Amino acid sequence: MKGSVFRKKSIQDLIAATNGEKSLQRELGAFDLTLLGIGAIIGTGIFVLTGTGAVTAGPGLTVSFVVAALACLFAALSYAEFASSVPVSGSVYTFTYATMGELLAFIIGWDLILEYMLAVSAVSVGWSGYFQSFLSGLGIHLPVALTAAPGAVKGTFTIFNLPAFVIVLAITYLLYLGIRESKRVNNIMVILKVLVVLLFIAVAAVYVKPDNWQPFMPMGFGGVFSAAALVFFAFIGFDAVSSAAEETKNPGKDLPKGIIFSLLACTILYVTVSAIMTGVVPFAQFAGVDHPVSLVLQSAGQNWVAGIIDIGAVLGMTTVMLVMLYGQTRVMFAMSRDGLVPGSLSKVHPKHKTPYVATWFFGIMSALLGSLVPLDELAKLVNIGTLSAFVLISVAVIVLRKKQPDLPRAFKCPGVPVIPGLAILFCLFLIFNLGWVTIVRFLVWLLIGLAIYFLYSRKHSKLNQ
Repeated sequence: MKGSVFRKKSIQDLIAATNGEKSLQRELGAFDLTLLGIGAIIGTGIFVLTGTGAVTAGPGLTVSFVVAALACLFAALSYAEFASSVPVSGSVYTFTYATMGELLAFIIGWDLILEYMLAVSAVSVGWSGYFQSFLSGLGIHLPVALTAAPGAVKGTFTIFNLPAFVIVLAITYLLYLGIRESKRVNNIMVILKVLVVLLFIAVAAVYVKPDNWQPFMPMGFGGVFSAAALVFFAFIGFDAVSSAAEETKNPGKDLPKGIIFSLLACTILYVTVSAIMTGVVPFAQFAGVDHPVSLVLQSAGQNWVAGIIDIGAVLGMTTVMLVMLYGQTRVMFAMSRDGLVPGSLSKVHPKHKTPYVATWFFGIMSALLGSLVPLDELAKLVNIGTLSAFVLISVAVIVLRKKQPDLPRAFKCPGVPVIPGLAILFCLFLIFNLGWVTIVRFLVWLLIGLAIYFLYSRKHSKLNQ
């Protein structure tokens, strides 16, 4: 199997690697992991995409969130089984390496680069918009040329999105300092932004007019499913929890709790917020609005709460970028430790115990993308990358149950192969609702990855030594 592209890394070897020189510090418990998941999930989805989803699905947006959540829940159960059984950095990349071989593992790792890095870049642009709005309220205005990427605003000369660049570098520095410091900052910001969302629910609920919910699905099920494929972006992030497996104190018990609890909590908040939004403001009025939650409160005459919501949006997007960049660096750390990408990316800082080269490399790349490139189709590309990862992890659970039935499993996905099979069907359904242009772009990205694997990774793989 030495030269085979389907050579596998044994689970025993994967776990043994976590005790070597290139190992990470175990700092996270179930509560930390749950907040890590909520930190990654509640952000752009609830503060921005709810408006776009409402225009597509009408009040039926609540059903769209449930459909997207089901796809995530079925996949989450598969993630929980793998993450608790193979508590190693790398998320679905590592799990695929152990079950379906090196080539597919590399491809899914390459896929995760697309998901995490572009997600950080996209969210940094949204963060910049809210932050500039907040500064404007204080009478502070940045030079127009430094407010957006070149060509991002029609009719306006812009060259660089300075706030987007600075926030990603600040988050990169925090991750460089260590998981303990990152955990503390994330936990505080997540608690604050959940309180902001609860404040919105409490204030806006009294202004709901049930007549605004009629017709419930103005575009039919087609609109609901199209919105589900779009707002799936709102759930991206819970899978990043599995990237923290190697830094979890008790992965067998804590990882499944962190993954499932964060997903369920966010689903309840999403459905509640979308129902209130479309009940207060007729869905058609959300067209072209990039701050739908604030718009609802402004329509209700609660401008003071709208200002607080803007602060919550800034906090929400900050934690999304923090967790997504964290997941990115841990996947690259694992791939580097396996020899599939350059070894420098798995260098661990002697003091901070973090993969500092990978952290700074991908932090700078994400900062430059967000500040220099208009990313109008980014949400769809990020979605298709994530959905593909969910398909593979679900297949991997079925394969491992058949090939290694006696493997110790701290958590077992129920109903195998039915539950993973449902995850596969739901995810493929959402992929085809993203459109052929997005699918073609994704295939081009995968072809580039294949070229890198056969020209570099296959030869330098540790299993090839």
